Amino acid sequence: MEHYRGIAIPTTLEQVCDPQRMALLVYDMQVGVLNQIDDAAEVITRVTTVLDAARSAGVRTFFTRHMTLPLEVTGTSGLRTAMAWQRASTVGEIISAFPRDSPQFQVIPEITPLASEAVLDKVGMSAFVGTPLDFALRDCGIAAFTIVGVALEVGIEPTVRHALDLGYLPVVVVDACGYGNHEAAQRSLAQLDFFGGCLQTDTATFCTLLNRTPE
Repeated sequence: MEHYRGIAIPTTLEQVCDPQRMALLVYDMQVGVLNQIDDAAEVITRVTTVLDAARSAGVRTFFTRHMTLPLEVTGTSGLRTAMAWQRASTVGEIISAFPRDSPQFQVIPEITPLASEAVLDKVGMSAFVGTPLDFALRDCGIAAFTIVGVALEVGIEPTVRHALDLGYLPVVVVDACGYGNHEAAQRSLAQLDFFGGCLQTDTATFCTLLNRTPE
């Protein structure tokens, strides 16, 4: 652990894995999202493993859910994004794909959030936009968080990049992050590695280190 003017600067995963100073963010593990992922079963298994380890260690845990508004109250950006994702040439062809309370909007039953865990709904890709996540983490004294879920190339990379600008240390558990496009996901990981500031690990390593006392 580096220190400067009273500030502790973690540089390794071992130093970051402090259950009192790190949170877990489970990103968009929703029924309708997992239905679009080829290796959904493997991702669910690894996310469940990470979640179980975090719960056992007492790590503060947050879930996100992606939500789409009714078209009647969706603006330019939302309509344009829906047209792109649904391969539509006109607004009349699109639907609100993840309306609140729809079956596809729900977190998958394998990892149902506990009453002690927060569920944050969002309409953008970064988990920090339009949600109380930043306030909640800072209010709990959280300086780092681990992220798992889907999809790596769509929402996890923007969340990690945003977190870096907010001063957090994100840890990406790579094999517990699903994706829709393998090449795009690899570009996201390479870009995060090039940009610096976050850590990348795997499920087995993270779970092994989680209960260790940081240096």
